[in-house]
Amino acid sequence: MEHKEENFHEEIQKGLVLVDFYATWCGPCKMMHPVIEEIEKQYEDLKVIRIDVDQQEDLAREYKVMSIPTLFLFKDGKEVEKVIGFTPKQKLEEWIEKHQK
Repeated sequence: MEHKEENFHEEIQKGLVLVDFYATWCGPCKMMHPVIEEIEKQYEDLKVIRIDVDQQEDLAREYKVMSIPTLFLFKDGKEVEKVIGFTPKQKLEEWIEKHQK
Protein backbone atom coordinates (compact mmCIF):
# COMPACT_ATOMS: atom_id res chain seq x y z
CA MET A 1 0.00 0.00 0.00
CA GLU A 2 1.48 3.33 -1.09
CA HIS A 3 1.41 6.25 1.31
CA LYS A 4 2.17 9.91 0.99
CA GLU A 5 4.27 11.96 3.35
CA GLU A 6 1.33 13.90 4.74
CA ASN A 7 -0.13 10.94 6.62
CA PHE A 8 2.95 8.75 7.12
CA HIS A 9 3.70 9.80 10.70
CA GLU A 10 0.12 9.26 11.86
CA GLU A 11 -0.06 5.90 10.05
CA ILE A 12 2.88 4.48 12.05
CA GLN A 13 1.53 5.58 15.46
CA LYS A 14 -0.65 2.58 16.28
CA GLY A 15 0.27 -1.11 16.32
CA LEU A 16 2.88 -2.89 14.23
CA VAL A 17 3.79 -1.24 10.94
CA LEU A 18 6.25 -2.61 8.38
CA VAL A 19 7.63 0.16 6.16
CA ASP A 20 9.33 -0.76 2.89
CA PHE A 21 11.48 1.98 1.35
CA TYR A 22 11.98 0.95 -2.29
CA ALA A 23 12.32 2.16 -5.87
CA THR A 24 10.68 0.80 -9.01
CA TRP A 25 14.07 0.35 -10.75
CA CYS A 26 15.67 -1.59 -7.85
CA GLY A 27 16.25 -5.32 -8.50
CA PRO A 28 16.40 -6.44 -4.84
CA CYS A 29 13.27 -4.35 -4.17
CA LYS A 30 11.43 -6.27 -6.88
CA MET A 31 12.55 -9.53 -5.24
CA MET A 32 11.36 -8.25 -1.85
CA HIS A 33 7.89 -7.24 -3.06
CA PRO A 34 6.30 -10.75 -3.18
CA VAL A 35 7.78 -11.58 0.24
CA ILE A 36 6.21 -8.46 1.74
CA GLU A 37 2.87 -9.24 0.08
CA GLU A 38 2.91 -12.72 1.67
CA ILE A 39 3.77 -11.23 5.07
CA GLU A 40 0.95 -8.69 4.73
CA LYS A 41 -1.59 -11.48 4.08
CA GLN A 42 -0.17 -13.64 6.88
CA TYR A 43 -0.49 -11.09 9.72
CA GLU A 44 -3.86 -9.42 10.15
CA ASP A 45 -2.55 -7.09 12.87
CA LEU A 46 0.33 -5.79 10.71
CA LYS A 47 0.03 -2.68 8.58
CA VAL A 48 2.36 -2.49 5.56
CA ILE A 49 3.40 0.80 4.02
CA ARG A 50 5.49 1.05 0.86
CA ILE A 51 7.45 4.26 0.27
CA ASP A 52 8.91 4.96 -3.19
CA VAL A 53 12.15 6.83 -2.39
CA ASP A 54 12.08 8.63 -5.75
CA GLN A 55 8.67 10.11 -4.99
CA GLN A 56 9.10 10.58 -1.22
CA GLU A 57 12.65 11.92 -1.00
CA ASP A 58 12.01 13.87 2.23
CA LEU A 59 10.84 10.75 4.09
CA ALA A 60 13.79 8.74 2.80
CA ARG A 61 16.11 11.50 4.01
CA GLU A 62 14.35 11.77 7.38
CA TYR A 63 14.88 8.05 8.01
CA LYS A 64 18.42 8.14 6.58
CA VAL A 65 17.66 5.60 3.86
CA MET A 66 20.89 5.29 1.86
CA SER A 67 20.38 1.85 0.29
CA ILE A 68 17.23 0.10 -0.83
CA PRO A 69 15.32 -1.88 0.00
CA THR A 70 15.35 -0.69 3.60
CA LEU A 71 12.69 -2.14 5.87
CA PHE A 72 11.63 -0.64 9.19
CA LEU A 73 9.35 -2.17 11.77
CA PHE A 74 7.55 0.36 13.95
CA LYS A 75 5.56 -0.44 17.07
CA ASP A 76 3.23 2.32 18.29
CA GLY A 77 5.29 4.94 16.46
CA LYS A 78 8.73 3.78 17.62
CA GLU A 79 11.28 2.12 15.36
CA VAL A 80 12.03 -1.35 16.76
CA GLU A 81 13.86 -3.04 13.88
CA LYS A 82 15.60 -2.04 10.65
CA VAL A 83 17.24 -4.07 7.91
CA ILE A 84 18.87 -3.09 4.63
CA GLY A 85 18.78 -5.27 1.53
CA PHE A 86 16.81 -8.36 0.61
CA THR A 87 15.46 -10.05 3.72
CA PRO A 88 14.15 -13.63 3.81
CA LYS A 89 10.53 -14.15 4.82
CA GLN A 90 11.61 -16.14 7.92
CA LYS A 91 13.59 -13.16 9.25
CA LEU A 92 10.58 -10.86 8.81
CA GLU A 93 8.35 -13.38 10.57
CA GLU A 94 10.80 -13.50 13.51
CA TRP A 95 10.76 -9.69 13.73
CA ILE A 96 6.99 -9.47 13.71
CA GLU A 97 6.43 -12.27 16.18
CA LYS A 98 9.03 -10.84 18.56
CA HIS A 99 7.16 -7.52 18.69
CA GLN A 100 3.54 -8.72 18.59
CA LYS A 101 3.35 -9.07 22.36
